[in-house]
Amino acid sequence: MSKGIILLSGGLDSLVSLGLTIKDYCIALALTFDYGQKSAKYEIDASKEICNYYNICHEVIKLDWLKNITHCALVSDKKLPSGGELNNPKQSAINVWVPNRNGLFLNIAGCIADANDYDYIVIGANKEEGQTFPDNTQQFIDRINSEFEFSTRKKPKVIAPLINYNKNDIVKLALGHKIPLEYVRSCYDASEKHCGKCESCTRLKNALIQNYDNYYIKELF
Repeated sequence: MSKGIILLSGGLDSLVSLGLTIKDYCIALALTFDYGQKSAKYEIDASKEICNYYNICHEVIKLDWLKNITHCALVSDKKLPSGGELNNPKQSAINVWVPNRNGLFLNIAGCIADANDYDYIVIGANKEEGQTFPDNTQQFIDRINSEFEFSTRKKPKVIAPLINYNKNDIVKLALGHKIPLEYVRSCYDASEKHCGKCESCTRLKNALIQNYDNYYIKELF
């Protein structure tokens, strides 16, 4: 029987990806990475709650060294870019870019898949962020799959169920499939509730507004 791993940050994209694929790809393990990001504690807490809800195993992997080579606003004292900076996507991307993050995360998942006979690795890459971040594109997913053909014996398949969806579509999918958005943690900041100002919060809030969902806006922000 096939089984899969998901990269779970606790954010909108990874939660919805899990809700959409858990049955078809028999998702049995979620990996959450702590690389010293400001929101690490809250991402881990959210991911634990999500895993408890879906009754799957959860593992936190610490990557302290990644913070040491990273200078962006996600891990440093630099001010996080606000939602208004979405109008300047190139600069916004620079402000939150972590070197080879998705490539690293997927290769670690590839090691675990190869060692433990997992067939699939799910990632929340999506169309909207793919316009800014190249490691959220179908081309990137295709290259990683090609790499695994040579670097693993198991040859796990990387799946990105949201690759053709923007945030509005993703929230619509979540609401339609009754995916528990109350567990979402999409904020970049180290605040208990979503700050409502950072780029990630802005994307989520805008999508909720477009779906006329005042309930989750009040719950999360």
